[in-house]
Amino acid sequence: MSNKQNDMSFLNHLEILRWTLVRSSMAIFFFGIIAFFFKDFIFNQIILAPKDPSFFTYRFLCSISQSLGTNGLCIDEIPFIVQSRTMAGQFSAHIWTSIAVGFILAFPFIIWEIWKFISPGLYDKEKKNTRLFIFISSMLFFIGILFGYYIITPLSINFLGSYRVAAEVNNNIDLSSYTGLLKASCLSSGFIFELPIVIYFLTKMGLVTPEFLKEYRKYALVLVLILAAIITPPDIISQVIVAIPMMILYELSIKISKYVLKKEKKEKEEKEKEMKKNNKPVKRTRKPIQD
Repeated sequence: MSNKQNDMSFLNHLEILRWTLVRSSMAIFFFGIIAFFFKDFIFNQIILAPKDPSFFTYRFLCSISQSLGTNGLCIDEIPFIVQSRTMAGQFSAHIWTSIAVGFILAFPFIIWEIWKFISPGLYDKEKKNTRLFIFISSMLFFIGILFGYYIITPLSINFLGSYRVAAEVNNNIDLSSYTGLLKASCLSSGFIFELPIVIYFLTKMGLVTPEFLKEYRKYALVLVLILAAIITPPDIISQVIVAIPMMILYELSIKISKYVLKKEKKEKEEKEKEMKKNNKPVKRTRKPIQD
């Protein structure tokens, strides 16, 4: 950590944080404007696509079902219509959807801004990993977005859009409800897929260890199942499909935590060897001598 960083006051940190948020907001606004002018493509080809029975996920599940000798996972229609019941409903959905798309597109820049904010408190070796950090964080986020869009969203739309308590009750889904489900599914998945990054920093801070993660694995499994039940339709198949990648991420986080501690141990040993080589005393903790 540099001396300049140590000398900075709390107000200076707040000022840097303020400009970090301002630049991030401007990036979201910039990409949001671009998304606003691509309304037809975003709504027809992306937002409303999971409502079409010919959507990729439905065709893929149907092919799996047919390979098993059944048509149980094949669907011919999703019996509901999307409607707007308020005067500004469609315009409001257009605005908020553009902002959400702007946030997704600006995510690498936002991560870069966050890294710049915390980098003065890092060592020089850690600062060299800037590009790798931004790339991995962005990749995990975009994979999570795709997982939410191609897995969670179509499963939820198919189940909730087809569910009926009585034949006389029709499903006429409000546009804000439909887009809200899609945005929540995608963004929540994107943030969940950032778990390895979170574990990396928690391990660096000494708050998490691989032994801790292993010890509480069974509790993590229960938490994952609960989370899967919240963000997916209430059926076992959907919950299992969502829970599997979450547990894979958890196991990956354990590996990352091991790697961080192993790397720190190696660096410490190399530092001790270098100090011995230069005939410098190595500080070691000793137990007090008792009389």
